[in-house]
Amino acid sequence: MSKPKKSGPAIFMYCVIGITLIASIICFYLYYGNICRTEMILWIGIIAFTIMYHFWVRIIMGNLSKLFKKHINYQQWWFKEKNFEKGLYKLLHVKEWKGKALTYNPESFSLKEHTLEEIANTMVKSELDHWINEAISLSTLLFIIPWGRTWAFVISAIAAMIFDSQFIIIQRYNRPRVLKILEKEDMHKIKSTI
Repeated sequence: MSKPKKSGPAIFMYCVIGITLIASIICFYLYYGNICRTEMILWIGIIAFTIMYHFWVRIIMGNLSKLFKKHINYQQWWFKEKNFEKGLYKLLHVKEWKGKALTYNPESFSLKEHTLEEIANTMVKSELDHWINEAISLSTLLFIIPWGRTWAFVISAIAAMIFDSQFIIIQRYNRPRVLKILEKEDMHKIKSTI
């Protein structure tokens, strides 16, 4: 069985990690090695490091979360649609922009390769990853300790949380629709056996 090909967004993430890692190493070397000790060099290094951190830690946690995801499914309380959600999604115009969001692993949502139930479970697992990412986003506040610049890391954490929240919203918006189709299929199967 061949290894699945990396998607465009996955390749993009790895490229960003590589470029920002190299940029942060060069800037920190220049700054802390007293070669070019300017605020601009330090800032470029901090920004590059923070971007690299946000992307890299998401990939790591996405892989680590696979260890406990087998116990997660769409029937659990947390993943069921709440009463306020339809109104919120209408207010946010989710239907208009959800198709423009990047998908790290589009094959996992393919109807050609998976059943609707598998896709519903993938949706909750993806949502869980993004909830974990929300918490991880706050960890950048720890960078205040060595570098100060509180406002920069607060903005970074908030921006990362907003970025991940779009994926949570998309999963929660789409899942009830998938489950409705799955329910109709199940009813059809029951009727055909009677």
